[in-house]
Amino acid sequence: MTGLGGTGRLADDLYLMAHDDRTGRPLLAPRAIGLGLAGALLAELVLAGHIEAEVGDIAIADRSAPQDALAGVVLGLLVSEPVQHTAREWLAFLARTATGDLASRLEQAGYLTRAPGRPWRAARWVPADPDCAFAPLARAQAALRPARPPAAQGVALGGLAVACGLGPRLLSCGPPQARGRLDELTRLLDPSLRELIAQTQAAVDSAVLAHRV
Repeated sequence: MTGLGGTGRLADDLYLMAHDDRTGRPLLAPRAIGLGLAGALLAELVLAGHIEAEVGDIAIADRSAPQDALAGVVLGLLVSEPVQHTAREWLAFLARTATGDLASRLEQAGYLTRAPGRPWRAARWVPADPDCAFAPLARAQAALRPARPPAAQGVALGGLAVACGLGPRLLSCGPPQARGRLDELTRLLDPSLRELIAQTQAAVDSAVLAHRV
């Protein structure tokens, strides 16, 4: 059953924010969405205490299996590598499949359905309920209101949304001084979350620059 409260997972909310709440069309370039969702998947592991991010590196903090199957796959990849990779390398690797992986997870949760393709158009994931698909944006905007106590997941969602290019959608209809409020709250986040947001922003900026060259 879908619900306005969402799945409770950061990457699910970012996926829905990055796609039109009625048609399911992506609102950003595929590479930017993939990198943002990769950052969100790693941030889920930080929030659960499984990994830490520091000075561009990823370190394993807890090898026990997460409850979520996709989180378990991501952690398994991190643990299985015999050599250490940087956060930017992991973002680039996970970005290749993050969008499809999260669409499947959201389908299982009842938030997406797969619309059949046509000869001139590929199949696309479509929100099962536009209100539920729009709700993550409303929650992210509400998290920036001064009267609300900051929640790490909501602030991280806002930071990652801006990092991958969703800033205009998040901040234009948000509370007054939304960007300053987000910057202020981001500085209060766990250092690992701040590092992932910064690395995601750098990866997206690099991808945009490479596309323009």
